[in-house]
Amino acid sequence: MQRGVRAALAAGVAWQVAVLLPPWFSEYAYYAPLGAVIAVHPTIADSVSAAWRSVLAILTGFALAVALYELTRAVPNALTIALIVAVAIAVEQGRLWREQASWVSFAAVLMITVGLDDPGAYVLRYAGLTLLGAVIGVLVTTVLFPPMQLTRAVEAIAAARSLLAAHLEGIAATLRDGRVPEPDEWAGRSRALDGALERVRAAEAAVERARRANPRARRWQGRAAGIREESRAVDRVAVLVDDLTSLVVEFQPHRRGVDRVEAGTGWVLADALDGLAGVVRTPHHSTDGTVPDRRDERIADAEAALDRLVGLLRTTRPADEDGFLALGAVAVGVRRGLTALGAHRRQPLRA
Repeated sequence: MQRGVRAALAAGVAWQVAVLLPPWFSEYAYYAPLGAVIAVHPTIADSVSAAWRSVLAILTGFALAVALYELTRAVPNALTIALIVAVAIAVEQGRLWREQASWVSFAAVLMITVGLDDPGAYVLRYAGLTLLGAVIGVLVTTVLFPPMQLTRAVEAIAAARSLLAAHLEGIAATLRDGRVPEPDEWAGRSRALDGALERVRAAEAAVERARRANPRARRWQGRAAGIREESRAVDRVAVLVDDLTSLVVEFQPHRRGVDRVEAGTGWVLADALDGLAGVVRTPHHSTDGTVPDRRDERIADAEAALDRLVGLLRTTRPADEDGFLALGAVAVGVRRGLTALGAHRRQPLRA
């Protein structure tokens, strides 16, 4: 909605400015709103990037069209247009253009079809007014204080945490049921989690772009840094959880790791995974640190469950070397996950 308001305002202002120019320009005033809409993006950095890349792509397309037309005057028009489009699309493959690449071929076809009567004048009118509109679009984006994109990032991180915790809890439930997790069963969950993590990374990148040249960046610097730190912590834990899932599915350490049936390895392992899931679901403390809160409780539960798993490893004899090593690797992975999440108690729980 905010982008829509900015784009509408920028287009209106660009039109009004363009019609006040001398008639040689004002007759083509509709090019200015086009440039304004092109340049309005959620962040100032994206707006500036879109503005200059679009105008440069348009000028490149115009130049290609005029040059190739002059070189192929003896060739039928259909072949000339085909050659211009082919070359323009080849030029579009360069990394310079990014999302504005298609303007090269668009401008080339536009020039060859409507601008050849007076190429110089057409370039000045089209590119000049588009540039004018783009500048206005950037100014409107800057003046109207573009958002820092923090809310979207927070929502993306929360969704990823929820999926990550559900993934761990699902594995734990399977272990408690005495079943062996099926690879196909967890592949779908892994894909869903991968999608959530991609959205987190994209949201974090948007926050970083939003900080550039943003008048509000200094005010929200601490919050943006916190989001970046939390995003990367969730990403690290997700990698660890993916490894844990592979170990449990492939090596079945709850069945093969130790030789004592009464040890209840599956339940001990499930408790450790549930403990990590609880910390994933509770990212922040809710008190000032003078008394334990829910996060302290979740961390204490996770540490206790991990201690039981480590104790089991220390007091039992390996029944299967691969299974036992996998069980130890899971314990290390849970510990690393807690560390990545900054899981430390500020206050001891009451007895």
